[in-house]
Amino acid sequence: MYGIRKSLGVLLTLALLTGTGYAIEIKNLAQAVNEAGRQRMLTQRMLKDYAMIGIGNTFGNPKEDLKKVMDTFEDHLQGLTAFAQDPETKKSLEEQRKLWDPIKEMLSEPPSKERAQELQGKLDELLKAADRTTKLFAKQTGKKSGEIINISGRQRMLSQRMANLYMLRVWGIDDPKFKEKMDAAMKLFGDSLDRLIHSDLNTDDINRLLKRVKNNFMFFQVMNRSQNKFIPSLIYKKSNEILKDMNTVTGLYASQKVQ
Repeated sequence: MYGIRKSLGVLLTLALLTGTGYAIEIKNLAQAVNEAGRQRMLTQRMLKDYAMIGIGNTFGNPKEDLKKVMDTFEDHLQGLTAFAQDPETKKSLEEQRKLWDPIKEMLSEPPSKERAQELQGKLDELLKAADRTTKLFAKQTGKKSGEIINISGRQRMLSQRMANLYMLRVWGIDDPKFKEKMDAAMKLFGDSLDRLIHSDLNTDDINRLLKRVKNNFMFFQVMNRSQNKFIPSLIYKKSNEILKDMNTVTGLYASQKVQ
């Protein structure tokens, strides 16, 4: 009995250290592209949650979501590191680890305006590192679908980036490059969506979901042109609707292993 309790204690300790207690298992390159791309999204979702907590808006329970997203990022980083064989990809994942560890500490502290821009900068660096890793995995597939999975997965990130830029602005963070960043994110999302809509890899399900994404993206286009302030919870909701649909679309592209 003592031995069983001791073993359970060890497992519990491991679970606390790693979040969920285990790393995701990556089984093929298509999945690696999908999950590596998801890491890009998570960097921006963490900042969105951080800002929502700072604003004091509890819609969607951002405090609990932030914890889950941090755990997911850690688990996926471990899984991708275990799967990677290419030296350049391994090096890219090592760079992510170096950037991620100090960010974890910042995210574990109560949000503050004073550190928000510093955190944004660090998460943008992590985003760039995750993007490099995704492109390396996509290149290794040697397939047209690898590039489409990369582009589709990036839409998930952009949905969260558009949202967190707005949240920071509502919070009162003075970012002189706000308009430049928002315009760039909007343009990349729109151009990428158009490319996905015209992809010959699309199925009926993918086309249906992309049409819904396009309708939700119109909300962000209106918001970007308007001088009015939109309710943060509405931004949060719309960004998550796009994220959910693009996550499904990316998974559908990743399942097409023959191309």
